[in-house]
Amino acid sequence: MSIAIQPVPVDPVDHLLEIGLKDLWYPICPSHFIKENPVSLRRLGRKLALWRDGEGVLHALEDRCPHRGAPLSQGVVLGDRLSCPYHGVEVRHDGVVTRVPGSPGCKLEGSKATRHFHVQERAGAVFLYNAKEPVDVPPPLVLPEQLTDDAGYSSFLCYTEWKGDYRYVLDNVMDPMHGTYLHKQSHSMAEGDSSAKFGIRPTDIGFVFEKEGQRNVNFDWTEWADTGIHWMRLEIPYPKTGGPGGNFIIVGAFSPIVKGMTATFFWRVRKLAPGWQRDTWRFLYRNRLEARHWHVLEQDRVMLEEMEADANQHENLYQHDLGIVRLRRHMRNLAVAQLAQAAEPAAAVAA
Repeated sequence: MSIAIQPVPVDPVDHLLEIGLKDLWYPICPSHFIKENPVSLRRLGRKLALWRDGEGVLHALEDRCPHRGAPLSQGVVLGDRLSCPYHGVEVRHDGVVTRVPGSPGCKLEGSKATRHFHVQERAGAVFLYNAKEPVDVPPPLVLPEQLTDDAGYSSFLCYTEWKGDYRYVLDNVMDPMHGTYLHKQSHSMAEGDSSAKFGIRPTDIGFVFEKEGQRNVNFDWTEWADTGIHWMRLEIPYPKTGGPGGNFIIVGAFSPIVKGMTATFFWRVRKLAPGWQRDTWRFLYRNRLEARHWHVLEQDRVMLEEMEADANQHENLYQHDLGIVRLRRHMRNLAVAQLAQAAEPAAAVAA
């Protein structure tokens, strides 16, 4: 006798969070990933084709030819168009089919048959607007000043890909206390109390989760912000041997690749105007500090990748986890609101 296996129902809220909320900007890869040839990337529940035209301007389409579904990323760049390798169908950067060489004049020509995406390059990375529905003009990409004020700050982008849900990476950054234990051998996180009480301080664009009574000693606080892109920021005090520039600033943003894979972006920043101090910091970073920072990130990677996928279903949280609870609840509320908004047109049609 065969036993029917019932499929496990999918929580639509969890699914939306898993692939990424809509109507937000996300970093999807470093700029140097896209060179002369088209590149295919899986991000945010989609397969994307990215390429540069003759002027170096970046474009992004769904990586699917509207004719038979072949990957456009395997095709030929014709300026602002991609020519599909399967049958030569040419698709412009805005998703319009401009030519079907095998059947000139067919109804596919002139149709907007492929999804296109708005992309921008900033701070060494490619950002994509994950629109729920196609838009002619996306909202502005607003990044923290540490990534936009080139006269006041100097930064390096650290990009890596980790196994696991990107939400565990969010949890990790929203957990300052782990620095005291996991990274206690780090030259920049060896100080401070091994116990602490935390509080949440709202801001105009998010909130700060911070230790009470300790600042500029260890990894003492994390800021979460929503400026049309979700980003996180923290500061770690640096000894004088770390060079000029005050506290070491880290700005993070994270994007789902596919289920169980995360694109992880950490910008390492110092507040330094152009000149000899900035040059000193950049030299020191490349020749001494970068390897140490990768060692710290490796500790995070191992810890997160070794966690079970359902680890958050077996937790016993305490006071240090208030920031994680606050962020998870906020993200879930955003997903619920987006799903409710998406359901409104369907309900109106049915009525």
